[in-house]
Amino acid sequence: MSTMNISLPDSLKAFVDEQVSQRGYGTSSEYVRELIRRDQDRLQLRNLLLAGATSAPSVPVDDAYFDALRDRVRSGGKAGSTA
Repeated sequence: MSTMNISLPDSLKAFVDEQVSQRGYGTSSEYVRELIRRDQDRLQLRNLLLAGATSAPSVPVDDAYFDALRDRVRSGGKAGSTA
C-alpha cells in the first residue's frame, strides 16, 4: 500500500478526528479511504447516467418487457437476446 501525506487546516483536522471517533473508523486513513471510495462511486454513477442520457432511445420498459424477460430467464435464454 502506498502512503500519501496531506496537509489540513486545523478546522478540517478537527472535523476528521471527530468523524473518526463518532463513526467508528479506526484511523483517519480509513475515513479518507472511505471518502475516496464514495467519490469514485459517485463519479461512476454520474458517468453511467450521462451515458444513458446520451444513448439512443430503446424499447419502453413496462410490464410486458419484464414478463418477457422473466420468460427468457425461465426458459434458459440469454438476457441479451431479443424476444
